[in-house]
Amino acid sequence: MAKKVSSELSVEEKLKTLYQLQTTLSAIDEKRALRGELPLEVQDLEDEIAGLNTRVEKIRSEIEEFQQAVTQKRAEIEEAKASVERYKNQLNDVKNNREYDTLSKEIEFQSLEIELCNKKIKEANVRVEERNVDLQKAEELIADRHAALEEKKSELEEIVSETRTEEEKLKEKAKEFELKIEPRLLASFKRIRKNARNGLGVVYVQRDACGGCFNKIPPQRQLDIKMHKKIIVCEYCGRIMIDPELAGVKLESVAGEEKPKRKRTIRKTKKTEDAAED
Repeated sequence: MAKKVSSELSVEEKLKTLYQLQTTLSAIDEKRALRGELPLEVQDLEDEIAGLNTRVEKIRSEIEEFQQAVTQKRAEIEEAKASVERYKNQLNDVKNNREYDTLSKEIEFQSLEIELCNKKIKEANVRVEERNVDLQKAEELIADRHAALEEKKSELEEIVSETRTEEEKLKEKAKEFELKIEPRLLASFKRIRKNARNGLGVVYVQRDACGGCFNKIPPQRQLDIKMHKKIIVCEYCGRIMIDPELAGVKLESVAGEEKPKRKRTIRKTKKTEDAAED
């Protein structure tokens, strides 16, 4: 049904409907502009909190790994101590110097292993303390960012609630206009509007120039725009152009009425009077 309605519209009606849609969408943009940078600030805070949570999980994982390493090294120490005790007991039953030297070396090796494990444990404990400090700082920062996020969300929600009703009405109005426009033309309009810096896809002629990019429009092209016979776009910026009358805009005439020229009076001098008498 929508396609049937749009196909019955004349070019003039299409242009007028496009301009009405443009005006409605611009009004929606104005409502959203009241929010300022708040939506971006909220998004940035949410992204930052997500990043901090990932960092906290990584720190906790590292702390757990260091603690597991400490547990493992302590088990290795107990195992090495047991080996030392066993080798010491075997020293009492040695039968020759060769066995004595072998057991002595094993005792020395296990003692070095114990020292190395103790060193590793100390290093791991230091790293655990450092990561705990980092964890505390990250958690404090998360709490601070959560407080800021709640404040920004509250402020944004307050602004949105004030404009929500009007914005919904404008959205419904925009949908009604869109149903009257053929899909291809509507898609072109939305593409133009998206690429335009000020969000204007339809502009009217101002002072013989495009109302979007302000480049001069030839007189013949201006005449074509006023005729409403076809949809004309600016050859510079690609915006759809209409005449001010169709947009319901009255432009003040740039050039005023020409003042009548005053005749130049020639003052007679004594010399000219004498010449006239001769």
